[in-house]
Amino acid sequence: MTKILLAGSRQIDLSTPCCMGVLNVTPDSFSDGSTLGRESKAGSGHSSFEVDLDKVLERAEKMAAGGALFLDIGGESTRPGATPVPVQEEIDRVVPVIAALRARFDLCLSVDTSSSEVMTAAIGAGAELVNDVRALADEGALTAIVDNRVAVCLMHMRGQPRSMQVKFDSNSPLGEKSYDDVVEEVAEFLGERRDYCLAKGLNADSLLLDPGFGFGKSQGHNYELLSGLTRFSALGAPLLVGISRKSMIGAATGRSVDQRLAGSVAAATLALQGGASIIRSHDVAATVDAIKVYSAYCGNLAFD
Repeated sequence: MTKILLAGSRQIDLSTPCCMGVLNVTPDSFSDGSTLGRESKAGSGHSSFEVDLDKVLERAEKMAAGGALFLDIGGESTRPGATPVPVQEEIDRVVPVIAALRARFDLCLSVDTSSSEVMTAAIGAGAELVNDVRALADEGALTAIVDNRVAVCLMHMRGQPRSMQVKFDSNSPLGEKSYDDVVEEVAEFLGERRDYCLAKGLNADSLLLDPGFGFGKSQGHNYELLSGLTRFSALGAPLLVGISRKSMIGAATGRSVDQRLAGSVAAATLALQGGASIIRSHDVAATVDAIKVYSAYCGNLAFD
C-alpha cells in the first residue's frame, strides 16, 4: 500500500523505508553535535559554541550522497540530563543552517524542536517537517504546523530531558514499575495526541509517530517497544524510529557511543521488520544499505 507524506510542497513516497540524517548543532549532544561547531570569541556570559556552516554542509553532503531523504536539524540537546536552551539561541543555531541547507540540497529538512517560536522561524527558513519530542505540547505549536501546512512527528516522552531517566536508575525504587505495559501506554498516548491534532485541523497525511526510544524509558522498556513496534503501525501513521547510537545499543553491546554502528544497524533492521518507515540515523550510508537489503528481502527492490 502506498504511503505518502505531505510535507510542505513535497509528496514523499514512504512505501519503501528511508533514512533521516541527524545534524545536531549543539555543544552537548550525546553523540556528535559538538563536532559541527567552533570556539566562539563572544564576551563573558555568552555561549562559547558557534555553528560551523562549512562543517555542517560537509556532513550534509555525505549524508545526501549516502542516500538520506531527510535531514533533521536540532539546536537543543534532548539527551538525558540536558539543560534547556534559550529560544533565541536555539533559533540562532538552526535557522542559518536550515537556510544554507535549503539553498544547496533538494531534501526534506526537519527541525527538531518543541518551541513554537523556533518552529515558525525554521519553517520560514525552509523546514518542511517538525520533529517534536513533546508532541506539540507547547502553546502555539499545533497552530504553527497547521497554518504552515508542514508535516510533524509526534513523539512520546515521559518527563523532561533533564530528569526523564532519573527514575530508571538501578538504585531507584520506581524502575521498571513506572509502566504497567509500556507498549500499550505509549500507544495510547500517541493515539490521543494523533486524534487531538487531527481534530484541530492537522492533515492526516502530514503526520508521523515516534514511540520515543530512550525518552523516559528503561533499557528493558526500549526493547519491549522495539519488539512491539507493530502495535504502533496499527495507529495508522508512518513510524519514525530513532535508535541510532543510543544507550539501549550500548547497554546490549557494552560499546561506547562511537563504537555502536553495528548494533545500531541491527536495531534499525528490527525496526524495519516492525513497520518503521523512516530510520533516523547518524550513520546514513550504512543505514541505507540495511534498508536496501531489507527491501530486497521483502521483494520491494527491483534488480536489473
